[in-house]
Amino acid sequence: MKALWNGQIVAESDKTVVVENNHYFPEASLTMPFFENSEHSSHCPWKGDASYYHLVVNGERNENAAWYYLSPKDAAKEIKGHVAFWKGVEIY
Repeated sequence: MKALWNGQIVAESDKTVVVENNHYFPEASLTMPFFENSEHSSHCPWKGDASYYHLVVNGERNENAAWYYLSPKDAAKEIKGHVAFWKGVEIY
């Protein structure tokens, strides 16, 4: 699987974890120069508290376009150490 935004592959792995139709990519598969930490967070009742990254590619910024769970609840433990995407990031 590949995650593509603004003409660049931001993550690539053959070992994604699919939860709620989202592909979670292992952290090691991310192209880290495209990622910036975000202060944004959200909460999912069964997965826990999510943290976010901004994507910065070719001079454009996609705010909070990737999310991850540092300490997911037991029901979602398989996504620990993984990152998912939205906001126009193409997964193929």
